[in-house]
Amino acid sequence: MDFFNELGKMCELTVLFERKNASDRESTWLSNAGIYFKTEYLEGQKVGADSALCLGVTKWLKKGRFDFFIVGGYSSPTAMLAIETLRLRKIPFILSADGGFIKDEGKLKFLVKTHFIKEAKYYLSSGKTTSNYLQYYGASSNEIYEYPFSSLHQSDILDKILSYTEKSNYKKELNINEDKMILTIGQFIFRKGFDVLLEACSKLPEGYGLYIVGGEPTQEYIDLKEEYELENVHFVGFKNKEELEKYYMASDVFVLPTREDVWGLVINEAMAYGLPVITTDKCIAGLELINDYENGFIVPVARPDILAERIQEVLSNEQLANKMAKVSLGKIRPYTIENMASQHFEILRKIMAI
Repeated sequence: MDFFNELGKMCELTVLFERKNASDRESTWLSNAGIYFKTEYLEGQKVGADSALCLGVTKWLKKGRFDFFIVGGYSSPTAMLAIETLRLRKIPFILSADGGFIKDEGKLKFLVKTHFIKEAKYYLSSGKTTSNYLQYYGASSNEIYEYPFSSLHQSDILDKILSYTEKSNYKKELNINEDKMILTIGQFIFRKGFDVLLEACSKLPEGYGLYIVGGEPTQEYIDLKEEYELENVHFVGFKNKEELEKYYMASDVFVLPTREDVWGLVINEAMAYGLPVITTDKCIAGLELINDYENGFIVPVARPDILAERIQEVLSNEQLANKMAKVSLGKIRPYTIENMASQHFEILRKIMAI
């Protein structure tokens, strides 16, 4: 919503939504309705956690009504219907993708993806990893335009990294008693890899505290905590943006041990608070924004031994941690909603001039 609002200040924008909510997302994270753009919630049959089949999308896809049609992804039934309708009507459109991993897959799945992706005239990509993905399925490199993908406003990014005293004050406010704090955020689902992180924490010194912010832990994770005797692991539960900010401020390193994230906006957020970041080679935000020994580490998926080594390497070396914190802040500054909207507008101007 915030991005659409920002882009809507620059052009006349109408956004079609498949659904008003998603069952796997906290409703308290939703922004207010748009002010600078028109919203249309399509009626349709819900499919899965966050998509739907909305037959009414076809009535919007008529020549002359808009200068550009941008389809946000291709994997939902509504997006597929929109792409097929635009193809049959021979209307050029732009496909927007914020991530994608090339995988070993059957021929049929490959052909289906290729069919829907290659039909676009132009592409909006969140970075090199996504661009490579689009090219794998038929997009031309000359038709791909990259932009900084983010959920941050300029005001969300710290001016400078916090001092030891400032972090200590936040730790005290949150009743954090450990010398060093590891932060991770997300749902207690297999894909997020918290089981791997818990095993990694069993190999770390007692003075390190892990704080998992997100939802309520399932019995599996409670049992793992008991099995590894992890007294310094804390299940915090869901926090709103204002509360979560304090946890970012107090923490010393951010870890996302994901088995797969098609981006991972928490990486942007952690960098905005000047944190070293450790994540896996299956997190696109990490692949785009994190470099080993510069502002964090990229580790293999499901390797608790390597993850523990990297966490220890950051938290035991104050000079390295401070360097990483500064690089994170500098690197994330262009990744704002304001810049994201501005670059979208400039891309559309370039395409219009072709």
